[in-house]
Amino acid sequence: MKEAVHIGANPATEPDLEELVGLVALGDEKAFASVYDIVAGPVLGVVRAVLRDRAQSEEVAQEVLVEVWRTAPRFRADRGTAMNWILTLGHRRAVDRVRSVEAAAARDHKAALLARTPEFDEVTEQVEARLEREQVRRCLRTLTEIQRQAVTLAYYRGLTYRQVAEALALPLGTVKTRLRDGLIRLRDCLGVTA
Repeated sequence: MKEAVHIGANPATEPDLEELVGLVALGDEKAFASVYDIVAGPVLGVVRAVLRDRAQSEEVAQEVLVEVWRTAPRFRADRGTAMNWILTLGHRRAVDRVRSVEAAAARDHKAALLARTPEFDEVTEQVEARLEREQVRRCLRTLTEIQRQAVTLAYYRGLTYRQVAEALALPLGTVKTRLRDGLIRLRDCLGVTA
């Protein structure tokens, strides 16, 4: 294992960020503490520029620094500076967070719309019921006045034949005949087969 580097003893001999990341790749916690001190501010700045929310920015910056600790062995100095590598990690993580938040909002919105959208069968039933009511109303208009009154009282108000006769001041036999004739006309109008 490499000898631990003592940071802060002599500025001329202090390792640069690339060397520190190399030491972090070997598991050097003191080197990571130095990397943290150097990059925490710039990472937070990059992340905050994307997220704009302080709490989320701090959370994402912490995630980036943990990622630096875990993925330090992947750093390649021939591809760029350690600072650029770390800031790129920060920017990508911040963009991922924005996309995640937007996707969650879109899912929530879609779920809310689906919750308000009635099932197909429910819509079909409502339409069929409305059409049936309209057809019954149209057929009721084809009855005589006494037939319509008798059917309405008996079937929509739930009155007995005797109560219908009393309400219309007609003999019970007349009400029964009007009801029978009215129901036959309604059946024919509605196209119901016996």
